[in-house]
Amino acid sequence: MSKFKALFLAIAALFVALPMAASAQARLVEYSQSTFEAAQREGRTIVVDVHAPWCPTCRAQEPILRELRSHPDLANALFIRVDFDSNAAFRRAHNIPRQSTILVFQGRNETGRSVAETNRDRLRSFVLGAI
Repeated sequence: MSKFKALFLAIAALFVALPMAASAQARLVEYSQSTFEAAQREGRTIVVDVHAPWCPTCRAQEPILRELRSHPDLANALFIRVDFDSNAAFRRAHNIPRQSTILVFQGRNETGRSVAETNRDRLRSFVLGAI
């Protein structure tokens, strides 16, 4: 009976641990000014992806950014996707030259900017180096 109980407890512990492991991925949210400003006030690491659905460069960046959301150093970061076509005020405020621009913030401070980078190693190095 004690072997059965030990097995049951081990399985139960696994079911508790699995959701916690899955939650280690950083969140991706669509841009809103209030969410962005709240994250800045909290001093969070913010990775901003200025994206357009019609942009082939943006599509090439997507799997790299998705992979970065799982990186342990970015587990507490907030990834924000800004729609290039509908967020002109954000683009003007941050001098965004084009879609496929990636910004990294530590709180209110912009710590890095990359434009149109699709090389996996360079984009990863840029984001991780800017945090």
